[in-house]
Amino acid sequence: MKIAVIGAGAMGSIYGGHLSLNNEVYLVDTNPEVVKLVNEKGVTLEENGEDHSYFPKAVTDTSHLPEMDLVILFVKALFSRSALNGNKNLIGKNTYLMTLQNGSGHEDILGEFVLKDHIVIGTTEDQGTVLGPAHIRHGGTGGTNLGMLCPDTEGILPKLKEALDGCGFRAKIHENIQQLIWNKLFVNVALSAVTAVLGVKMGFIAEDQNAAAMSRQLLKEAVEVAHAMGLEADEEHLFEEIIATSKRVPDGVTSICADLSKGRKTEVDTISGSVVRAAEKCGVSVPAHEFLVHMVHAMENRKE
Repeated sequence: MKIAVIGAGAMGSIYGGHLSLNNEVYLVDTNPEVVKLVNEKGVTLEENGEDHSYFPKAVTDTSHLPEMDLVILFVKALFSRSALNGNKNLIGKNTYLMTLQNGSGHEDILGEFVLKDHIVIGTTEDQGTVLGPAHIRHGGTGGTNLGMLCPDTEGILPKLKEALDGCGFRAKIHENIQQLIWNKLFVNVALSAVTAVLGVKMGFIAEDQNAAAMSRQLLKEAVEVAHAMGLEADEEHLFEEIIATSKRVPDGVTSICADLSKGRKTEVDTISGSVVRAAEKCGVSVPAHEFLVHMVHAMENRKE
């Protein structure tokens, strides 16, 4: 397959590197230093304590490249639209767009570039840490979960599974991929934005009854939206999981919290914001989520 992976961060490098074993892969990034290193020395992945090199082609400019069979998006969600706009020449009528990004609702942006039946959404259980330019620690390998928003009439999902499995991943096709995405989202919406606005680590949610009450309200709203979407969600069980996660990783820092502390834009729109958008479609009220999204954006816009 001809595959373009947009974003040469940790996960983009892991997927782009491994997929290059059996496919024609282009790793697309705006950082010329990373692109130069990949083309000269390959992507270095530290796996099981050893460094392994992979050799996708790397580019900053895709204007000379042909249309791809598959484009995988691995940029931060707030850059998704601009990344796809800047590489529209890679996308033809037969091109599939795939996202394994955190959060949910990414299909809304992908749908601006391809038809609904050419969108693949999912999650990854692999983990990556950037050690340096084009140097990634690949740990916590797990499954790659794939699904579509409509029937797979052209059989792309089995082809993607074969391509991924043949390059060292463990792909699984899901009939109801939204259920899996929301199962992961419930924990994120109850922890990420709350810890961000409070400026605390994850353990604080289990320690403080007020913080726990905030998380519980956010979970309650998300569960109501999920039920309106026809998804399954047990509020009591999920809240127990959230508190357990808080206790298990007390020093953990959520991505939104980390970004706010460093003065960066966050991915709140694809975490808490995705609940707001889904609620609007379903006619469900989510005032706590709406307030929190505005709060995070206001904090992003602070001058000091």
